[in-house]
Amino acid sequence: TQSTWAVAGADKFGNIFVSRLRAGVLDDIEADAAKSWVWERGSLNGAPQKANEVVQYHVGDMVTSLQKTELTPGGQEVLLYTTIMGSIGCLVPIQTTDDADFFQLLEMHLRQENPPICGRDHVAYRSSYFPVKDVTDGDFCELYTTLPYSKQRHIADELDRMPEDVCKRLEDMRHKVM
Repeated sequence: TQSTWAVAGADKFGNIFVSRLRAGVLDDIEADAAKSWVWERGSLNGAPQKANEVVQYHVGDMVTSLQKTELTPGGQEVLLYTTIMGSIGCLVPIQTTDDADFFQLLEMHLRQENPPICGRDHVAYRSSYFPVKDVTDGDFCELYTTLPYSKQRHIADELDRMPEDVCKRLEDMRHKVM
């Protein structure tokens, strides 16, 4: 989730990032303010307080708008973005580690069972400028429903679930947002 200690942004290369200051940084800043000389602070080699990268993701197009919003009244807050070519997308925070593990495994099995037509690796694409970090590609996971039933069954077996359960989890995630 975003807070007053986090910032989301995008660059001209089509990357979205979220950076967050670590907990307790305000106390450290106040303690450092008592030191009057730069060499006493030890900050000649950079800022003493740095933000941590929480999310890195390559969208593939220049992002023109980035907004934290709810798509439905009372719905989950998302990070909505638009691109210069007209795409609209969102980053949805996953609330539980069970959901995060499930979607990460689904994405991994989809990469193995459904290789790209052009041969470009999905992870290499999403990591064009920076390694993708803590993001599961929801559009890619949605391809599960378009696979032949035999491939759906194989992936579901790897996840120890039925294909209907996997489709239900995808649908539930979609309905959390819209």
